[in-house]
Amino acid sequence: MTGSAEEAHPTQGRLAALLIDASIAAISAAGGNAGGIYLRSGTPGLLRLAVLGGLPGPLFRPWWRLYADSPFPVADAYRRGVQVILPNATETMRRYPQFAAGLPFPFGSLYVPVGAEATPFGVLAVLRPSVADAAELLTARDSMVSVADELQIALRGLQDRGECVVWDDDPLYVRLSATRPPVERLGRFAWEPATETVTVDEGLHLLLGVPPDEFPGTAEEFARAVAPSDTHLVLAALRGTAAGRPPTLPLYLRGADGALRLMDLWSADGAADLSGTGAGTGIVKGIVLDPGPAAVADAAADLLPDGVFSLDRAGLVVYANPRAAQLLRRSRTELLGRALWETVPWIDRPDVEDHLRGALLAPDSVHFRVRRPPEPDPDPAARPSEGDWLSLTVHPGEDRLTCTLSPASRMVDDAFADASASADIAPGGTGADDTAASTAPAYRPIVLAIALTEAVTARQVSAVVMRELLPAFGGRRLAIYLLQDRHLHLAWESGFPQGFLAPFEGVGLEARLPGVETLTTGRPLFFDSMEQLTATYADIPPAATEGAHAFLPLIASGRPVGSCILGFDRPRSFSTEERTVLTALTGLIAHAMEKAQRYETEAALARGLQQALLPQRLSSHPQVETAGRYLPGTQGMDVGGDWYDVIEAGDGLALVIGDVQGHGVQAAATMGQLRSAVRAFALGDRPPDEVMSGTNRLLIDLDPGLFASCCYVRLDPATGVARAARAGHPQPLLRRPDGRTHVLDLPGGVVLGVDPRARYPVTELRMEPDAVLALYTDGLVERPGGDIDDGISDLRVALAKVGAPVTRPGGRSLAGLADRLTATARQAVDRPDDIALLLARRITR
Repeated sequence: MTGSAEEAHPTQGRLAALLIDASIAAISAAGGNAGGIYLRSGTPGLLRLAVLGGLPGPLFRPWWRLYADSPFPVADAYRRGVQVILPNATETMRRYPQFAAGLPFPFGSLYVPVGAEATPFGVLAVLRPSVADAAELLTARDSMVSVADELQIALRGLQDRGECVVWDDDPLYVRLSATRPPVERLGRFAWEPATETVTVDEGLHLLLGVPPDEFPGTAEEFARAVAPSDTHLVLAALRGTAAGRPPTLPLYLRGADGALRLMDLWSADGAADLSGTGAGTGIVKGIVLDPGPAAVADAAADLLPDGVFSLDRAGLVVYANPRAAQLLRRSRTELLGRALWETVPWIDRPDVEDHLRGALLAPDSVHFRVRRPPEPDPDPAARPSEGDWLSLTVHPGEDRLTCTLSPASRMVDDAFADASASADIAPGGTGADDTAASTAPAYRPIVLAIALTEAVTARQVSAVVMRELLPAFGGRRLAIYLLQDRHLHLAWESGFPQGFLAPFEGVGLEARLPGVETLTTGRPLFFDSMEQLTATYADIPPAATEGAHAFLPLIASGRPVGSCILGFDRPRSFSTEERTVLTALTGLIAHAMEKAQRYETEAALARGLQQALLPQRLSSHPQVETAGRYLPGTQGMDVGGDWYDVIEAGDGLALVIGDVQGHGVQAAATMGQLRSAVRAFALGDRPPDEVMSGTNRLLIDLDPGLFASCCYVRLDPATGVARAARAGHPQPLLRRPDGRTHVLDLPGGVVLGVDPRARYPVTELRMEPDAVLALYTDGLVERPGGDIDDGISDLRVALAKVGAPVTRPGGRSLAGLADRLTATARQAVDRPDDIALLLARRITR
């Protein structure tokens, strides 16, 4: 598969060429319909689509920018350095509901990071037909990995030469070669009679097979290149059109190879020659079309009573029969070779874009209706001859979409009429300033609702609103205030000029301010300009911007939560449709904020509980040095059930580590109960197997619905003899004084809380002086998409390497070793699970 890039930015140079080649190779290797590459940008945490192949760029504008911490497969592949395989829509919805809600179509996809270091360069993404199981895509995945590896080497070379490997421009579009012979090729030209100069576009250079530097640009050479045996016809048509007498029908010509070519001409400025001399003065423009093998089918389609037109995968019109041109109110010349939404602006609607995305990504035909604006008529009582509504059916194809078009009044299938009524699309503006670029009427509340389910704190809810809602309405600024003790306090702010929000901070509900009154009255307030806002509320100082503002109440189930302020760069009005959508969406935001407030209260309680339950000081012994570390997870409540402890057990020490299933208050509370139970058994110096069995029965009796893993080691510091029992917990590590580090093989029983008759065998081992024993929970060694055994092996290597200074006289303390072993996890942005680590070293005195 090959392709060509359009509109490449001249400054991108070698980087653009590398990305284009890699994108085409990845799409071909994975058997995809479309794809591209996201690259890191100059903005930290932001990925930008650098190359898009096989899909029209404007239709996928919402996915041009993605944040690395967003719940999307591209972001996961980049942030976690893992490959993501989504074989079908079901798996996509299960793992990435927000992504699936934005593109609710049956397709599969693959995502492979480019670079395995902490910060990859970007992510290769391929969209392809869906399959039943991910196993069917493993070969495609491996092929993409090979492409990603080669691209990484090339990008590393650019970076080493001092070139900046980031992307901050719009994406480049790559036109993929058809999997069958091209349906047709088209090029455009212009002839200026005064200078006898012909200029042609890139498409016509390709069609004629004449490079730009070999084309002399004269009318005679142009005619010879287009139709060697019909040059006289071409020259006569050029001169006749300049004189105001264009051909009534397209010219049917033959190329050098005898293939059919069609030429259509028109006067660009309408300046027909009226002197009678026949010397034209107007600029002539035209197209040359090589219809290819589809010419016979298209000729038959020309005779159909309904409109038929075709789009390639770039969204360009490659065929339109006369009836389609009539219904779209555009000439065929205006349609061919141009994007549909540019040529027919009243079809450039978000809902139409959604239907076209579905046809490009899914195998099924799409049916919908679109409203055509009335044709201008001097008689206001006159009605459009074809009616206001058109019915469209889009049939997906391998290389192009075939669309049928007819007046809606001719539909006879009532079931189809009822179904398409839900997709009715009205043309025209929303009443907003065009610069606002609002897509509000088509905004799906389900997209915001799903995104809000991922947010658990007030700041996360605000960030979702900023990313998901604001761009849809063309907004640039957001502020969210929450109600506390009958006063409004700022929870989030972005983009407002300094001083504008000052009057709102900490105000009571009696204040006469729009942010207060929208909450107390429950009515949203819309102001088309700053002038209108300050005229209504004199206490608000004029801001640097003259833009519009919307003040929205946040009310959940009748309870006031706060208020939301949207700001815009320029004055604009708000249509009834926009006001309705915004009012509905604020209800979702209010419920999410209320949930976030409850969550933060519960999280504070859980953190306090966990802090109280974890040991503030570890029991000490003159012959044993210990160090413990705990890191909460970054997902959810930052509270889990991991714990560690060091307990005096007779004349020895008990080293304990455990992990209660789950997170939150219940996991922390269960952890506290188990820790107390283990301490009680250990203080009585009970054997390890009895400690495990007794704790197991206690957890079953408590019946919290949770299970736990645990490892218990009773160490005799004097002799170094250790007796250990394990309940479903990862195997400990032992670093010997000479540096050899092993994963211990301790037979164990099932996790605690499952089987009241479970047995926990005891294993005896010996710790030499200066040996280091490492107990840990699975959060330290598990990696998304990786094998836990690989993580344990990595920890063993790290302990062997960084543990050396600990065993030397005067070397690093055990606490420093614990910090080194948890440094990577501590710095990670995304830590799915909490982590506990306990180290013990036997000392000789």
